[in-house]
Formats: sequence, structure tokens, C-alpha cells
Amino acid sequence: MIGKMETAKATLLHYVVDTKASRLTVQAFASGILSAMGHNPHIGIRTFTGEVDFNAETSLAGRFRLSIKTNSFGVLDDISDKDRREIEMMMNEQVLESSRYPDIVYEAPTVTITRLGGALYSATLNGTLSFHGVTRDQIVAARIAVFDEMIRASGEFSLNQSDYGIKPVSVAGGALKVKDELKFSFEMIARKQE
Repeated sequence: MIGKMETAKATLLHYVVDTKASRLTVQAFASGILSAMGHNPHIGIRTFTGEVDFNAETSLAGRFRLSIKTNSFGVLDDISDKDRREIEMMMNEQVLESSRYPDIVYEAPTVTITRLGGALYSATLNGTLSFHGVTRDQIVAARIAVFDEMIRASGEFSLNQSDYGIKPVSVAGGALKVKDELKFSFEMIARKQE
């Protein structure tokens, strides 16, 4: 048994996320009496790194790690530059507290892979998310497509800000506020390393 596990680990290939070809976004949802006039902001994450160990032939995966810089969150919606600056300043200073908590880290020591057919797989990552000074278990499901020298993974997951000690933002005396739930979506390209 140990010999088989060592052989399997030895066959894992190392992939690194290509951040320029990848997309990681967050959607927040508005509530309150003025929410009909507000919008559900889409936030893009510009600075992140990631890596995974994976072998398509054996349908095995090792650890996955993703690290995000909290000061790299930017509004994607078509709004005025003034509103964009105000929202991003509020996100950095009041919500994410970027100077105090500069990184968000997701680590999954093991990944369960199921071959769907051809070069398509599904993956379940049983990991922990360290966000705003709090670490909690977080399961993430992904769809994976395998190409010659790269893999493409996509999926989404939700979390509640309050689980990480974050108080959802409220403006105009509570008439417009952000709901507790955030929805993360990802489309990541990882390239095989030699």
C-alpha cells in the first residue's frame, strides 16, 4: 500500500496558475429599501497565485493552494470613477481591512477527482479558507478540462462575511446595504511546470 501511494505521488505533475489567463470574481448582493436603485456589485481580484499537483492519467491530485492579495479587489461594474474609488476605498479600509489582513489563503491538502469522460473531470477540494484573520473549512467543487500542457478549472462557491468576522457594509442609514452572502466564481488556467 505504501509503495502504491509513493508511486502515485511521484506521478503527480505540478501546475501553476496563469493569473493573466485566469479570472477570479466576487459578487455581492444589495438589500434594504433602496436596493432596487442599487446594484449587485461585481468585484474582480487582480493579484493572486495558485498551484496544484495533478495527474490526468491516474485521476489523482495532490494539494491545491491559492493566495489572494486583499488590496487587489476592484469594481468591475460600469460606474463613475468617483464611485469606483469610494467603493474600493471602503472595501480596503472598512470591509477587508487590507493593511491588517493582506492575504486570503485557501489550502486543500487533498483533492478528490472523478473522471467524467474524455478530458473532463470533476473535483472536490476539501480545504480551509483563511480570510480576515479567521480560518474555516471550505469545500469547493470544480469542473476541470485537461489539455496538453495545461488544465482549466471553473466553478463557484459562496460564503457569509459574518463567518469571517466581517460586518456587511451599510450606507444611507441602512437604506442600502450589502447582504451577508458573497458568491465567488473562478475560471483558472494552470500550466504544467517542468
